[in-house]
Amino acid sequence: MSEIKDKAWFALYTKPRSEFKAAEQIDECGINYFLPTITKIKQWSDRKKKITEPLLRGYIFILADEKERIISLEQQSVVRCIFDSGRPAKIPQWQIDNLRTMLNSNSELSIKEGLVPGTQVRIKDGPFDGVIGIVQNSDSGKTITVSIDLLNRSIIAHLPKESTIEVLKV
Repeated sequence: MSEIKDKAWFALYTKPRSEFKAAEQIDECGINYFLPTITKIKQWSDRKKKITEPLLRGYIFILADEKERIISLEQQSVVRCIFDSGRPAKIPQWQIDNLRTMLNSNSELSIKEGLVPGTQVRIKDGPFDGVIGIVQNSDSGKTITVSIDLLNRSIIAHLPKESTIEVLKV
């Protein structure tokens, strides 16, 4: 049990389209890893096929101590470890647990890159062109909260998916 105590979750960045290869290489080293995947039905012009692909492209998670982290970084498919404030970023166990719970829920999942709640954006088209707001969430489309400081109120604008926005601050 003390062995697990000394270990932490780390996110590793892989070469493009090498997540499964990285998982194989890390597994061969005997290091505990987690590669979140989803199964989708892909449609080509002549057929449909179920495929399994990484949920977070370019990333794999490892549960490792410092020695195992270094061994993982030496694998051919691994590019680097994700850092935070000059140190390898340790991912809390509860975040890994949440990700596993979401994957086990059989719900349809999708990844929104860059549009996380709290991101400041400028709307670049439509009736709100030029308005600066804060992303509230992005359920069915893009939902932007536009704060009007003078009135101490927030207006929620539901923007269509094809709206163009510019990220100002994350």
